[in-house]
Amino acid sequence: MSDQKTPYQGKNRVYGYFTCDCGKSWESGNSWANMGQMCKTCNTMVYPHHQRRLDRPNLEEDEDNYDSGKPHLSDLCEKCRRLGRNCRGDRW
Repeated sequence: MSDQKTPYQGKNRVYGYFTCDCGKSWESGNSWANMGQMCKTCNTMVYPHHQRRLDRPNLEEDEDNYDSGKPHLSDLCEKCRRLGRNCRGDRW
């Protein structure tokens, strides 16, 4: 049985696309290999169904293609919970 819970298996932070069974979906610039985020609607751990490289900000590009700098909800992030701190400062 595989321990891979996410498509991406590297060590860097990536951009993830999440969809919960309750119907809520979201995107996050704080997605990691084999780590999920709690759904704000139903409190279920959700793993990203798609992940891609996290692009650096470029003001001339669409803002949805990179980490927007929005506040990171550490209490909903599996990586933050395991680290005991905000994961956002880790690898770009």
